[in-house]
Amino acid sequence: MWLPLLGLLIGIFLGLSTELRVPEEYTQYLSIAVLAALDTLFGGIRAHMQSTFDDRVFISGFFSNILLAAGLAFLGVNLGVDLYLAAIFAFGVRLFNNIAIIRRILLARWSEKRKNV
Repeated sequence: MWLPLLGLLIGIFLGLSTELRVPEEYTQYLSIAVLAALDTLFGGIRAHMQSTFDDRVFISGFFSNILLAAGLAFLGVNLGVDLYLAAIFAFGVRLFNNIAIIRRILLARWSEKRKNV
């Protein structure tokens, strides 16, 4: 469980410590890719907490989510339709669902520890 969080912290540190700028025409792609990556990260945390984590599922989901989201954004830009909004909605809903499940698991574990004390 600590490895994805460590990767996230390293990525945030590197992003904040460098002067790398993304061109404005690619910001939609990057924002959707980040949202897809966060969805996969929190899905992995949830799976670990539920003892169902599989690293192959995590890695394949990570890359397929990013590619699907970027592909939708690219297709939408070329068609003149805001298809990236569909990806934002889908990954946003999944992200909030994963966070809600993680919260419930943590609350249940906390309540169980309080009963045992």
